[in-house]
Amino acid sequence: MQMRRHIGRSAGISAVSSTAVVLLIATWVAASNLLVIDRFSSDPGPGGVPAGWKVLKFPGINRHTRYSVTGDGDNKFVKAVSDRSASAIYKEVDLDPKNYPLLSWRWKIEDVLEKGDGRTKGGDDYAARVYVTFHPAPDGDNLFERMRRKLAQRLFGVTPPDRALNYIWANRLKKGVAIPNAYTDRAVMVAVESGRDEAGRWVEEEVNIYRDYRRLFKGEPPRLSGVAIMTDSDNTGEAATAYYDDIVFKRDEGAPQAPSSL
Repeated sequence: MQMRRHIGRSAGISAVSSTAVVLLIATWVAASNLLVIDRFSSDPGPGGVPAGWKVLKFPGINRHTRYSVTGDGDNKFVKAVSDRSASAIYKEVDLDPKNYPLLSWRWKIEDVLEKGDGRTKGGDDYAARVYVTFHPAPDGDNLFERMRRKLAQRLFGVTPPDRALNYIWANRLKKGVAIPNAYTDRAVMVAVESGRDEAGRWVEEEVNIYRDYRRLFKGEPPRLSGVAIMTDSDNTGEAATAYYDDIVFKRDEGAPQAPSSL
C-alpha cells in the first residue's frame, strides 16, 4: 500500500513558558542522543489510539485496521488487528535524518500472510511495517506535486509525503531485500524480517534511514515528515495481528555530527 493522511499578559507568560519547555526538551534530546517517538506508556487518546497519533485511512478502503494501546504487566504497546482491512497510524515528526539517522523499534507478529507478495499489487499486504516519510526535496517540487498535496490535505487531513522508506516484516521476500512499492516508485520496501520463524516473539530492529535513503533513492535525504505503523490485509483478504513498541531515533555516535537541528 502506498501510502495512499490571545493577546494579554497571560498569553505572553504562556508563550514564554512553552518556549522554555521546547528548549529544555531540545537540550535534553541533544544531550541524550535519543529522540523518543513513543514508548506508548501514556494513556491512549480517543478510540484507544496512542495519544499524539493520527489514524490514516485510504480512499476506496472501507474496512480499517484497529489500533489500540494494550499491555503485558507494566509494559504498554500498540496492538494492531487487521481483518481484510487497511489503515495506518501516523505521527508527525520534523527532524534532520543526518542528525538522527538511526531508527529502532520492537515488534511482534502472530503470523505472516499466506498470499502476501510485495512484488505484486494483489500481494502488497504485511502483518507489520514501520515507515518513515520525507518532506519534498527543495529542488524537487513542481506545480503538479503542490496541487496533489493540497488536495490530499483537504481529503485526508495529512499532507502526503514526497518519498517513504517502508521497513516491512516480509511474507516471502528474502531478508535484506529492498524493492519498489507495487503501487509507486516513490516508496521502497525494505525487508528487515521475513517469514514466520520469529513469529510470536518480540524482535528488536535498528536501521540507518540516512544511509538507506541515499542508497535507495540515490540522493541526499530531505527532512523527515513523519513515522507510521501499519498492519494491512485488504489485498490478500486475510487477517493479521501485530504489536509495536519503543520507536526511537538515535544519533550515530560513530559518525561526525552536523549542527543540532530537530
